[in-house]
Amino acid sequence: MAQSEEPAAGRRPSRRQLVVRLLLAVVVIAVVYLWLLPKLVDVSQVWATLRAMTWLELATLLVAAVWNLVSYMLPQLAALPGLSLGQAALESHTSTAVGNLLPAGQAVGLGVTYRFYTSYGFGGGPITLSLLVQGVWNNFVKLGMPVVALGLLVAAGDGAGGLATAAVVGLVVLVLAVAGFVFGLSGERRAARLGRALASVAEAVRRVVRRPGRPDWERGAVAFRAEAITLLRGRWHWLTASTLVSHLSLFLVLLLALRHVGVSESEVSWVEALAAFALVRLLSAFPLTPGGLGVVELGLAAALVLAGGEKAPVVAAVLVFRVLTFLLPIPIGALTWWLWRRSAWYRSERSVMT
Repeated sequence: MAQSEEPAAGRRPSRRQLVVRLLLAVVVIAVVYLWLLPKLVDVSQVWATLRAMTWLELATLLVAAVWNLVSYMLPQLAALPGLSLGQAALESHTSTAVGNLLPAGQAVGLGVTYRFYTSYGFGGGPITLSLLVQGVWNNFVKLGMPVVALGLLVAAGDGAGGLATAAVVGLVVLVLAVAGFVFGLSGERRAARLGRALASVAEAVRRVVRRPGRPDWERGAVAFRAEAITLLRGRWHWLTASTLVSHLSLFLVLLLALRHVGVSESEVSWVEALAAFALVRLLSAFPLTPGGLGVVELGLAAALVLAGGEKAPVVAAVLVFRVLTFLLPIPIGALTWWLWRRSAWYRSERSVMT
C-alpha cells in the first residue's frame, strides 16, 4: 500500500512538533521525579517497601501485567473482522511500545497500527473504521469511569473529594459524545450535518494555529455511518465488553500493587483506588509526556495518599504499577517489531511499496 494512502489519523507529527514535545516531556519528567516525588516521600522508604515484597506477590503481579497486555488485543479483534490473534499480538505490543517511548506517541502509534494492518492485507476503509470505533469506545469508557466511581463512593458513604468535578465534566462530555454519535448514525442527512459541524470546528482551530484549510468530513461522516452500522450491528456488545475488560485489567494491576506493598482495604478501598485511577486516566487524556510518564505517577500518588494511604507504600505501589504497565511493554514491543520485520507480512508489504 502506498504511503500516500495512509489516513490523516495515522500521519506522523512534524519534526519540529516532536522536538518541542520532547523538550516539554523532559522538563515535566525531571520536575516530577527529581523534585516533586522526593518531596512527597523518602526514597529509601519506598525501596525498603519494594524489597519486602514476596516472590509470590511479584509472580501474581507479573501474571496480571501479562493479562493486561493480552487484553489490549481484545478490542482490536472485535473492531476489525478477519484480524487473527497473532496479527493483533504483533501490532498491539509494537504500537504500545511506540506510544510509551515517543513524544506524541499516540499519533505515531496510529501510524504503526496502520502500517501493520496494511501489511496484513486490510484496506484503508476497514482500518480507519476500526481505529475510529476503538477510539470512540475507549473514550466512552474513560469518560464514564469517573461517573461510576463517584456513584460507588457515594453509595459507600465516602466523600467524593475532587472526583466530583471530574465526574461532572466527564458526564457532560460523555452525554454530548454519545448524543453526537447516535445522532450521526441515525440518518445520512444527520451524519452529513454532523460532519459539516465538526469540519467547521476543525477549520476554526486550523486558523488559530495558522494552518488554514477545511477537511472534507461531510462525505466521510456519511461513509463512516454506513460502515459503522454494519460493523456495530453484530459486534457492538463484543466491542463494549472487550473495552471494559481492557480498562479493568489495567486497574487490576494497580489494585494488586497496592495490596502487595501493604496498602490495606481499610486505608484505601478498592472503590477509592478506582476513583483515583479513573480521575488520573481522565486527566491524562491530554498527554504531556510519552505514556503520561511522570504525570500519571504524581497524580496517582497524590490521589491515593489523599484517600488515606501512607506515602511510602503508595509511591512504591504506583512505581510497581508503572514498571509493569509502562516499561514492560517496551522490550516486548521491540521483540514483536523484530518478529514482524522477519515475517512474510512485512516482506509482502515491502514488495508492494517498491
